[in-house]
Amino acid sequence: MSEAMSSPEDIARARQIKELEPLHEAWTLWAKTKESLLDTLPLLKDPDAAMRSLAEEEFTTLKDSLSTCLSTTFPSLLVPPSQTQSFSALLELKAGVGGSEATLFLADLLRVYIRYANSRTWRADVIQSSEVMGGGMRDAIIEIKGEGAYDVLRWETGVHRVQRVPATEASGRVHTSTVAIIVLPLSEEAGSSGDDGLFKMEDVRIEVMRARGAGGQHVNKTESAVRLTHTPTGVTVSMQDERSQHQNKRRAFQVLRARLMDLKITKDIADRRATRQNLIRTADRSEKIRTYNYAQDRVTDHRIGLSLMNLQSFMEGDGMQEFLGAMKRNWEEEIMEEVVSEGDLKR
Repeated sequence: MSEAMSSPEDIARARQIKELEPLHEAWTLWAKTKESLLDTLPLLKDPDAAMRSLAEEEFTTLKDSLSTCLSTTFPSLLVPPSQTQSFSALLELKAGVGGSEATLFLADLLRVYIRYANSRTWRADVIQSSEVMGGGMRDAIIEIKGEGAYDVLRWETGVHRVQRVPATEASGRVHTSTVAIIVLPLSEEAGSSGDDGLFKMEDVRIEVMRARGAGGQHVNKTESAVRLTHTPTGVTVSMQDERSQHQNKRRAFQVLRARLMDLKITKDIADRRATRQNLIRTADRSEKIRTYNYAQDRVTDHRIGLSLMNLQSFMEGDGMQEFLGAMKRNWEEEIMEEVVSEGDLKR
């Protein structure tokens, strides 16, 4: 029976069963492995030397498997399921210090995310960008559609720093430039009515105007640009890259919803500040999280102290998964430690 034909209770029950599957699978593996290990014990005293040798190998393998269950599999189940596991992502990139070099680096990073998204079979679309002369960009918004994209990419939020010699630098002096990135959660569109509880339509001021920049007759004569202002929070979204007012309005509401969802998630994190200090730190948008050093062919993530050589390969989209995977493991380990610590305090 499809979800469309099921009752809300059936859908909730199906989702609960799906969430419990990892626990069931882990316990089944533990029980079977333990049973096999117990069956192997008598064979360790078999009079046949060849049989004893095989039993010893099997015993070691089974013991290692049980140890992994205790040290890794079971503790990982303490990490609560993500409430955003099905969300896509919006990445907002803004050039920081460094002038034209920062805008060029922004364009470089944009290509990295597009290549990475393609490698994950996600869909990446640049929905807004402000290009400058010389091939750089002042800012850009990229939509990456695919289940789990937000949970994977959220660790990219922060300040990315590049150290390299600009093509225009005659003396060979290394310049330092930055790009700020914010990763926003993007759920399936609920229209522009605000019926997902993030906002009320009466709280949103809608303005239309003529688009600015290149575009010829269409830009000069059509009021296609849209600006939304969410009065309670002051969040403002402007969109003009689409050709019609309707399309720009749809995109603007999409971005507004993502920003308000981000505010909600950030507030939830802040409410648990006492027990989730490190997650607060990794969500700090002013924090320098990564350095791309071209002279040393190295990229370093400062939050976990991880460095990878072969920067050029990273900029081709390879190597990013190693950083993202390490950040996810680091976060899960901290959550597990907190759960264990809370359990010890309650004893």
